[in-house]
Amino acid sequence: MATAEKLHGPEHVARYLETDGEDGYEWREGTTILLLTTTGRKSGEDRTNALIFRPWNDAYLVVASKGGDDAPPAWFLNIESDPAVTVQVKADRFEANARVATAEEKPALWKIMAEAWPAYDDYQRKTDREIPVVVLERTAGADA
Repeated sequence: MATAEKLHGPEHVARYLETDGEDGYEWREGTTILLLTTTGRKSGEDRTNALIFRPWNDAYLVVASKGGDDAPPAWFLNIESDPAVTVQVKADRFEANARVATAEEKPALWKIMAEAWPAYDDYQRKTDREIPVVVLERTAGADA
């Protein structure tokens, strides 16, 4: 069995799902991981990604960094097409709405995320693309 620190990509998602996050929630350098499921903008199929997150108010924050690539991650393009997503934090699964942090919110939210994963600052320096912070807000009626 892979240790959580070594998990990445589809293997990380599979272990997280199999164990309700017991294996995969805690990751590298003290970070925590949630699962974000989007609807593929071309395929219409569910696409699930393991992402570093931080709680913020009643929402969760993730960063669409793709390691500083000039192109955004596919999951971000999917939420631009359809912001209705499913989020899983450990065993808690719920429907949410994904939105990009506003220009007013972003500096404070970026700081929260860069404290969680300092490499985000390096990723931003690698690209001219403004890397967005995405806010995942539980939809009304979703179990708390």
